[in-house]
Amino acid sequence: SAVAELQGLGDVAYIRTDVSSESSTLECAREVAERFGRIDILLNNAGVYSDMDFGDQSYDYLKRVFEINCHGAWLMTRAISSHMVTGGGGSIINISSTGAYLYLKGTPPEFAGVSSYAYPWSKWGVIGLTKMSAGELGSWGIRVNCIAPGVTLTEATRKQVPEDRIQQIVAMSALKRTLAPEDLTGTAVYFASDDSALVTGQVLCVDAGAVMPG
Repeated sequence: SAVAELQGLGDVAYIRTDVSSESSTLECAREVAERFGRIDILLNNAGVYSDMDFGDQSYDYLKRVFEINCHGAWLMTRAISSHMVTGGGGSIINISSTGAYLYLKGTPPEFAGVSSYAYPWSKWGVIGLTKMSAGELGSWGIRVNCIAPGVTLTEATRKQVPEDRIQQIVAMSALKRTLAPEDLTGTAVYFASDDSALVTGQVLCVDAGAVMPG
């Protein structure tokens, strides 16, 4: 249904991709370049969140979250960047989270071992990937930036984040607001457009002023 909605705005293709598979990401890049002739923008938005099991602190689950949230962004960047080099440049936009900056988990009364921190740790990894790849790819005219959204009221958020925790984060924010998905659109368009032609390696928190990192 999303593809049908977008097709009214132009030529749209849906390419099923497993971002944790190197061969799948390479095939995605090849198909996009073949169909459209060039690749100008990559938005790394795939992630484990809506079905995140915050109670699973196992090493195997940690690795799975990193495969999608962090390694997936790296694999897509690697697959797409060569096509951007051929085209003379481009813009890569990674999606992290202000969860990378916040520790909000309650402390249990008894020590039960070190947690995996799977979600915030993987999202902090996306920030590191942004800065390293921005430094490397800049010579070829490729900009790499990152959006770190705050609490965004999607179905996934309502499923995963208790209402009292949402209100706690809202109370911490300067503007005392949650976000809707469309509140992120302007930032993504800015990073994708020539308005940000000299901006790279940056993380922009869109979170109503909850974290304000320096």
